[in-house]
Amino acid sequence: MKKFFFLIFFAFVTHSIKAQVYKITYNLTRNNQILDVDPVIVFADKDRSVITKQSILDNKFKQTAEESIIDNKSKIIYKKSIFQNRSVIFAADSTGYNRYSFSDKNESKIILDKKTIKSTTSVNSNTIDIFYTKELNIYAGPTEIGISKGLVLEYIRNGNSGLVATKIEEVKDFPKAHIIPSSDEVLDILTYRDEVWKSKFIQIPIFRNERICFDPDNVKSDSILRFAAGTVILKKIKVPQLLDESQAFIELIEKSNGDAYDRTGSVFMIAEDQPLTFFDGMINGMSTLPKYDVGDGKDYWGMVRTTDFSPVLELMRFFTPFGVSHFNDRLTLKGKTWQDSVTYRQDVSEFLATMSGKEVYIGTYIGNYDKGGHIISLELTIHPGNSNYARKTETMSLFNTTNVMEMGGQTYPTLFGSQKGLEFEFELKEDITNARLRYITTGHGGWWNGDEFVPKVNSIYINNELKFQFTPWRVDCGSYRLYNPVSGNFDSGLSSSDLSRSNWCPGTITYPNYIDLGDLKAGKHKIRVHIPQGPAEGDSQSFWNVSGALLYDK
Repeated sequence: MKKFFFLIFFAFVTHSIKAQVYKITYNLTRNNQILDVDPVIVFADKDRSVITKQSILDNKFKQTAEESIIDNKSKIIYKKSIFQNRSVIFAADSTGYNRYSFSDKNESKIILDKKTIKSTTSVNSNTIDIFYTKELNIYAGPTEIGISKGLVLEYIRNGNSGLVATKIEEVKDFPKAHIIPSSDEVLDILTYRDEVWKSKFIQIPIFRNERICFDPDNVKSDSILRFAAGTVILKKIKVPQLLDESQAFIELIEKSNGDAYDRTGSVFMIAEDQPLTFFDGMINGMSTLPKYDVGDGKDYWGMVRTTDFSPVLELMRFFTPFGVSHFNDRLTLKGKTWQDSVTYRQDVSEFLATMSGKEVYIGTYIGNYDKGGHIISLELTIHPGNSNYARKTETMSLFNTTNVMEMGGQTYPTLFGSQKGLEFEFELKEDITNARLRYITTGHGGWWNGDEFVPKVNSIYINNELKFQFTPWRVDCGSYRLYNPVSGNFDSGLSSSDLSRSNWCPGTITYPNYIDLGDLKAGKHKIRVHIPQGPAEGDSQSFWNVSGALLYDK
């Protein structure tokens, strides 16, 4: 009988100890102020703890949510991510539990009736202070940092922001689904991080290791359309219906596949707001598109907006370097390691309203005359969160003199050598507010006295009023020397890729200028771009690639 009562008592005590689970609520702090936002919730007993958020417990999170399940016995931190479709993945981190070395200070304070000790460490050049207690005999906290010290009741980053415990409660048990996962559920940490990262945004692959080259006898089209002897590739993609609170980035990776020279490149989208599109000209010939005439005897097809035609919208202007990757073994220099590719990445959020919920054609052009040409990959990514410059922005293509169909009949834009230059009217069907001109400009051609190497003033006029004037010029080209293995070298010790140029360098993006035009009334408006283009030098001529899109608020 005594033995029976002893077993009952032992089971009661064991059950009581096992049931000693605490729920600690932490609120964000900033400059000693407690913020009323989604609190961090920690469940803990002497063996394990769970770090989560109230929004996760309430199943009200909109993006990928992450929790931590910490096994104090094995000192393993299990990362748990819950995706928008509520699928779950896990990873195990055996190094994070004691990753940081803390130094206790002779300072303490009372938090929720518990005496705490201050301890300090450094994380990525940030000073981290924690106040921890051992009164409850548990090891937990609002982050994984400092949990080996005890129960962290306050976490402070750089003295001005952090998390502080605002409530401690005894509860019967951990919430369901917060258990240590089995080994067959656990991914390696790199795979886990990659899956989590990709889950947070929309990825739209466009091209993957596609060749852009000059090969008239081998131009084949499938889901990828090829034009201009292979120097232009085009693909139709489907963009989902998007929230206004989104941001978009275009990313292109390029390497040489035989072409050794720096070339003009452009990522563009076919504007489809008019009956006639640039795609029609690609299919039927450039001469079927409207011609811009400046009286110099040349036909500038498909470069200027008319009453029924829109030129392409240029998403990104880029320039290939001298032979990156393919020619890396041609010149070995002490202390220099050539890059194996170039990555160009640019925010293009201003075009989201034009893309959202539609099928659109996106293309890439690299002007070259080489059968090997270049290899490129292109991807569009769309991310949640407000853009700080392009929210609810509409676009209208106005002009693009970049002759992306150079090998398909589009001539070089030497039009600025005429007195007229670039000047035409466009019409607005209704009043617009906060109008801006997204303007990209680069000078090319000639030799030492050509516009590639001579600064020239660009002047933008709207309705005969000068709106913007500047001299596009890049002086940082030497920063990209390691992308240019076969750039020409001079007796002066300089490389051709070092030389300053008219708003571009081999291996770089040319950034748009955003020119404020104010509010514009419905009706016709005249735009003029003036550049004092230099004269031809023998068989080499100067020219300017300029593109302009009108941006305005919805």
